[in-house]
Amino acid sequence: MPSHRAEPAQRFRGPVLPDGEPTDLYVVDGRITFEPQAGADTVAEGWIVPGLVDAHCHLGLDDFGATDDEATEQQAIADRDAGALLIRDAGSASDTRWIHDRDDLPRLIRCGRHIAATRRYIRGYAHEVEPAELATYAAQEARNGDGWIKLVGDWISREEGDLAPSFPAEAFADAIAAAHAEGAKVTAHCFGHGVLPGLIEAGIDCIEHGTGLTEDLIDAMVEHGTRLVPTVMQLDKFPQHAAAGQERFPAYAATMTDLYARMPATIMAAWEAGVPIYAGSDGGGISRHGNIAGEVEALVRIGMPAHDALGAASWSAREWLGVDGLVEGASADFVVYDRNPVEDLSVLRTPTAVVLRGALVSPGR
Repeated sequence: MPSHRAEPAQRFRGPVLPDGEPTDLYVVDGRITFEPQAGADTVAEGWIVPGLVDAHCHLGLDDFGATDDEATEQQAIADRDAGALLIRDAGSASDTRWIHDRDDLPRLIRCGRHIAATRRYIRGYAHEVEPAELATYAAQEARNGDGWIKLVGDWISREEGDLAPSFPAEAFADAIAAAHAEGAKVTAHCFGHGVLPGLIEAGIDCIEHGTGLTEDLIDAMVEHGTRLVPTVMQLDKFPQHAAAGQERFPAYAATMTDLYARMPATIMAAWEAGVPIYAGSDGGGISRHGNIAGEVEALVRIGMPAHDALGAASWSAREWLGVDGLVEGASADFVVYDRNPVEDLSVLRTPTAVVLRGALVSPGR
């Protein structure tokens, strides 16, 4: 019988972030080693960054709900080729478990399907349930997902004409407890203020968007260890939402205008207080895939230092999600750039090489 032949070792050379120390990094059988490998071919030289992370993305979702597998695959490829090699999918109407079986597609952490109040979210996106059903659905999605579930914390109420919590605080607390009992973490879409106190007090693990945060709530997040994924590019659409609602829902339009005006200061107040912040593009639906670079740039625009903003989309986010970075024996998931992305974020859009599970999946553009 023919003997198994290991793939030749590959060498990548250059400064490795976050520290920026010049290093020879080798890939052997899909894994990283820093031990010199005789005869290794040098594949690429440049700045080496742990695989990027899109911590709020929606594979298998478009403007109208679930997409077919072919469209979902193209979304995943767009994210991968942009360097996003780890995706926390923050809710999808599609069953995307099949992506786990594709070594050429990004690693995926699924939240399952959104859970929203009846007729209080985008049609076709979510399980739409009554308050008494929320905990049951939270437990169900906890069992169906990859350790996370996604709640819709607030949305416009046509009766009130403004943003309002989707469920009573007690129902949210029961749902969070139910998901935690199944071993899953919980995150929630939250634009406004009213829903946040109960969620944070109930021990929610993460807040998406977070524009309604105030100083006392930020302090509570620090105390509880709650994370924040602001999706700044999505928040930049608030003026559009306000304009669309101005005629029928003037109070809602005023709320969205005010939240947007205060958004940079709100997010940066959370950052400066010590709330861990991670980058999410909100790709899917009306936001395009493959644009995690845009979110890093947006975080810098509102005041985050470039090194920390890149970490929020790379090494810091990987640590948060429990996936190894560039350490001995880890899966070889990294991106190479021809100049230092901390000094020039625009290079994030033109990687020299994208390596996933040790394979060169994209040689750049």
